[in-house]
Amino acid sequence: MTAQSQLARSLRLGLFIAAVVGSVSGMFAWYQVRVERRIDMSDVTRRGEALAEQLMSPVETALAMPDPDAHAALWQRLGGYHRVIGYAVFRPDGRLIAANGAVVEFWERLLHAVHLAAKSDANAVEITRFKGNPLHLLAVPCEAGDQSVAGVLVVVQDVSFVEDRANARLIHYGFWVLMITLLTATLVGIANWLVYERPLQVLAHWMRRLRTENADEAPPPGLPSQLLRSETRRLAASLHAARVVNESRSGEVIRAEEAWGRDRLRAQALAALGESRQLVVVSNREPYMHQLEDGKVNVVVPAGGLVAGLDPVLQACGGVWIAHGSGEADRQASDAQGRLEVPPDDPRYTLKRIWLTREEEQGYYYGFSNEGLWPLCHLAHERPVFRATDWELYKKTNERFARAVLDEVKGGGGMVLVQDYQLALVPRLIKEARPDVRIGLFWHIPWPNSEVFRICPYGQSLLAGILGADLLGFHLQQYCNNFLDTVDRLIESRMDWDHFAVEFKGHVSQVQPFPISVQDWAERKVPQGDELAAQISELKSKYKLHNSYVAVGVDRIDYTKGLPERFRAVGRFLDKYPQFCGRFTFVELGAPSRTHIPRYRDLLAELEAIADEINWKFETDSWKPIHFVAAHHDVRTVHAFLSMAPMCIVSSLHDGMNLVAKEYVAAQSSCDGTLVLSEFAGAARELADALIVNPYDTEQFAEAIHQGVVMGEAERRERMQRMRQVVEERNIYRWAGDFITKLSATRGQESNNATAASGGA
Repeated sequence: MTAQSQLARSLRLGLFIAAVVGSVSGMFAWYQVRVERRIDMSDVTRRGEALAEQLMSPVETALAMPDPDAHAALWQRLGGYHRVIGYAVFRPDGRLIAANGAVVEFWERLLHAVHLAAKSDANAVEITRFKGNPLHLLAVPCEAGDQSVAGVLVVVQDVSFVEDRANARLIHYGFWVLMITLLTATLVGIANWLVYERPLQVLAHWMRRLRTENADEAPPPGLPSQLLRSETRRLAASLHAARVVNESRSGEVIRAEEAWGRDRLRAQALAALGESRQLVVVSNREPYMHQLEDGKVNVVVPAGGLVAGLDPVLQACGGVWIAHGSGEADRQASDAQGRLEVPPDDPRYTLKRIWLTREEEQGYYYGFSNEGLWPLCHLAHERPVFRATDWELYKKTNERFARAVLDEVKGGGGMVLVQDYQLALVPRLIKEARPDVRIGLFWHIPWPNSEVFRICPYGQSLLAGILGADLLGFHLQQYCNNFLDTVDRLIESRMDWDHFAVEFKGHVSQVQPFPISVQDWAERKVPQGDELAAQISELKSKYKLHNSYVAVGVDRIDYTKGLPERFRAVGRFLDKYPQFCGRFTFVELGAPSRTHIPRYRDLLAELEAIADEINWKFETDSWKPIHFVAAHHDVRTVHAFLSMAPMCIVSSLHDGMNLVAKEYVAAQSSCDGTLVLSEFAGAARELADALIVNPYDTEQFAEAIHQGVVMGEAERRERMQRMRQVVEERNIYRWAGDFITKLSATRGQESNNATAASGGA
C-alpha cells in the first residue's frame, strides 16, 4: 500500500468521524437555537402582558359604554411603542370597537385569538404574518363588573427581531460546527497517520526487508499495541529460524559438527516446537528486575546460574518468561498485566511478572523453599525447617504460577520449561489442565539421596507434582540416580531403569542429565579491547590491585558456597607462604541473598568478621589480602574482574553446577588463568583441568592456591585451553537445544514409554 493511499484512508477516517461529530454538534446547535427562540418569545409575551396591564383600566371603562362612545374614548389612547404594531379592542362576539395604526389593515386576523380569549377567559397567544413580517398577538380578556368578559384587548407586536436573532445564532453556531468538524477531521486524520498508518507502513517495510533481505534487526519501535509488538517479534524469530532450518536441510548452514549458537538453537527450538511456536519459561527468579537508585529506575540482572543460563535461550528463541516480580520498581516498569519486553535495550521476548504478597513470599520462598528444600538438597550441614503454614503458601503460590502459564499457553500445545525447586508442583497442575502441553522441569540444585529426602514431611506430594513433567533434567547423572531411587522408595510407581523413566498415574516422565553451561561473553555487550582495559585499570586503582596477583570469587552469599572455607584457605596460604604478602590479593564479589532469613544474615556477619581478622593479621598501609565487596554487581563489573584475575576460586560445599567456574573460563580469552574448583561442584565433572580441591581440607586448599600462583605459563595455558574447548563446545545453546529436542521427542511416546516402564518394572 502506497503512502498516498494510507494518507487517503486516514483522511476518510477523519472525515467519517468528523461527520459524526458535526451531525451531533449541529443537532445540538439547532436545539439550542430553538430553546433560545422560545425564551425570546416568552419575553415578548411578558412585555405584551405588561402593556396590556397598563391599558386595562381605561379599556374596561370604555367597554361599559355604547360602541360609538367606546370607540371615541379609546382610539386616541391606543398609542404604539417600539416594536408594538398597535392595539385593538373587541366585543366578545368579535365586533371591533377600536384599533390604531396598521392593525386596522388586518384586524380580521386577530379574531381567532379574540374568540379563544373570550371563550376561555384567559390570555391567548398566536403568531401570524402580515406583509411578510411575523406578528405576535396577545389577546387579553377584559372583565365587566359582574366578572363576565366585557371585551378583549389585543396587543400586536413585531417579532421579526426574534427571527433575525435566531438566524444569526444559526449562522454563528453553524460556523463553529463547521470549524469543529474540520478540526476533528484534521486531528483524527493526523493522529491515525501517526499512531497507526505510519507505524504500520514502517512495519511493512521492515517485514519486506526481513523477507527479501533477511535483515537481522529488531522490530521497529512505536507499534500501536503490545500484542502486535510481541507477535511481530515472534514472527521475525520464526521466519529467521525457518530460513536456518531450510538452509540446514540443503547442507548450506548447519552441520552436525557446527558449533552451537543463537541461530542454531533458534532453528532447533522452532523445529521442536512445531506449529504451536509456543515456548514458556516459568521460574521464581526474574531475568531482569527494576530497582530505584537515587529516585531513578535502573535495570538489574540478578545473580545466579538460572538467569545466566536461560536468558540467552529466550533471546534466541523468543517466548514468554513468567517470574515473580520482586524489584521495588518492577510495577512501574510493567504494564497493567505485569508484562514488558526484554532485554530493555534489544527486546527479544516477553517477561510476565507475578505479584506476590509479603506473606506469600515469606512462606513460599523464604520459608518452604529456602529454609526447607534448599538445605535438604544441599549437603551443607544446615538443618532444614518445614512448617505447615509455609507448605500451604507454597501450594497456593505454585497454583498461581500454574494459572499464569495456562493463561499464556493457547491452543495447539507448546512447551513449558519449569525451573527449579520453588515450583515443584507446577508440572502436575499444568498437565492435569492441558495434557497436550509438553512440560520440562529442570532442577538446578542437587537431588539428595532417598534417606535424606524422607526428612521432608511433604515429600510424596512434591514427587507427585514433579512427575507431571514429561522430562526431568538434572545437572549430573548422580542426581538422576538419586531421584529415581527416591521415587522408587517413597511412592507407588513403575520404574524403567533401562530407559530412566517413571510411570506415575498413567503418565511417563523421562529423567536425564543436562549439564548447564554459559553464553559467550562476546554476546553480552560487555566492554572489549581498549574499553575493557580502561575498566580493568579503573578497578585496579579503586581497590589498589596494580601490584598484586589477583584471585577472584563471584558468588551469592550463601552457606553452600564455602565462603568461610575460602577465606580461611587464603589466610592459611599467606601463613605458609609469607613471601606473597603484599603480592597476592583475593577479591570476593558477594551478592547479598535471602537476607530475610537469619542464617544468611549470620553468614554475612561471619564473613565480615573472618575477612577483618585475616586483614588485621596481614595487611599493611598499602595492601590488604582480602577485599570482601558485599553488593549487587552488574555484568560489566563481574566480567572485568573475571577477565583481569589470573585465578578464580570456586569452593562450593555442594552445588548443582556453579556456573561461575564456566564464566571464568569463558572470560579467559588469553588462556592464562587458573581455576581452583571444589570437587563438590557439578562443574568439576567437566572441568577436570582445574585444580580440584576439597574445601573442607584447609591445608590442601591453601596448597592448591599456591600451586596456581606458581604454575608455569605453559601448563596454565594448556589447562585453560582444554577447559575453554569444553565450555565452548558445551555452551548454553547446546544445553537448551538438547533439553528442548529431548522434550519434544516425548510427544506421542506416552503409550510406548508406559509399556516400556511396565516391562522394566
